Amino acid sequence: MKCVDDFRLQFGKQELVPIIIGGMGVDISTAELALEAARLGGIGHISDAMLPTVSDRRYETHFIKEKLKQYKYNIDNSDKSLVKFDLGHIAEATRLHVSKTMEAKRGEGMIFINCMEKLTMNAPRETLRVRLRTALDAGIDGITLSAGLHLGSFALMEDHPRFRDARLGIIVSSLRALQLFLRKTAKLNRLPDFIVVEGPLAGGHLGFDMDWAKYDLHTIMAEIYQYLQSEKLNIPLIAAGGIFTGSDAVSFLENGAAAVQVATRFTAVHECGLPEKVIQEYIKATEDDIEVNTVSPTGYPMRMLKNSPAIGSGIRPGCESYGYLLDGSGHCAYIEAYNREVAAHPKAKKISVKEKTCLCTHMRNFNCWTCGHYTYRLKDTTRRLPDGSYQILSAEHVFRDYQFSVDQKIALPD
Repeated sequence: MKCVDDFRLQFGKQELVPIIIGGMGVDISTAELALEAARLGGIGHISDAMLPTVSDRRYETHFIKEKLKQYKYNIDNSDKSLVKFDLGHIAEATRLHVSKTMEAKRGEGMIFINCMEKLTMNAPRETLRVRLRTALDAGIDGITLSAGLHLGSFALMEDHPRFRDARLGIIVSSLRALQLFLRKTAKLNRLPDFIVVEGPLAGGHLGFDMDWAKYDLHTIMAEIYQYLQSEKLNIPLIAAGGIFTGSDAVSFLENGAAAVQVATRFTAVHECGLPEKVIQEYIKATEDDIEVNTVSPTGYPMRMLKNSPAIGSGIRPGCESYGYLLDGSGHCAYIEAYNREVAAHPKAKKISVKEKTCLCTHMRNFNCWTCGHYTYRLKDTTRRLPDGSYQILSAEHVFRDYQFSVDQKIALPD
């Protein structure tokens, strides 16, 4: 009976344990979590979601305070088109986070950064260009392009000296999305180094409509694998979404996957960025506590815990401080929903916005509890303590369990 350790992910001459920890934002996939994955011989992600905010928290910068000071006059204005990020601040925040993480790296593994196209920041092309290129400047091992088709992202990096050196890959949820990406980037003569195929059981934003339950990761993987074979494209495929045990991982590795990307079980470890009280909410959740909804302003369905404080919250939009989801015209679906509720309840001191949520503010405050489909199984991976809470694990414990477990077994902590 095989285990994950019987396989290796090959990047050129480098062999890695075929376990990748996904890039959960905002700073849920912390540098500490990514560093552990690299130390253990796999790949860890940091996320570039809201890095100016993360930088302020981690490195005592003041990017958000300075942005708010600049645009404070606009707080009561529903038009946010003038609220722009300072590109120099974005670059410095990215440089700080990536360079400090890479300086601390030990072991034979790698560290990637997860870059979301849907962080439009009121200047989609300009801000994305800075984020991608600064991550390369700061020495990141690789970039995973997520939350969007990224049809122009390779072009934003093509003249960078590390464009053909760093490992560049993309997350897709269908063959069609992959074909669009490959067609658009063909003229650059630069194939992705890896393709993450994310199925419908993943956490957070999904690459599916609300009919997500009709789809199956094994089926999508097989379709993309066959396409690559027919086109004679030797690109490693990474299976992601709903891979809860080492045995789950092996079922993909035996059928063409070069590695697996996992995240849900790493939300319940010490190195994760979630506050301990939130981790306990994840572990104690039941299957009925999880839903896929449409409250994200991005337009993507999102899987989360039903008791997330973000759901139904009517806080004032924080675009002058944050504004990471403002589109190229300064619009956000939450602003529109918020203004409709204010207009409908002009005398209310407090309103509730059911339709959308202020994702920036709530993610920053760890109040938007996005999760994977199998989060309700986390309680089966640990022990309940005498006070009724659950033991939080180490990242190494979970990584090793994926690496060496067989027969759908899960190793409980000592």
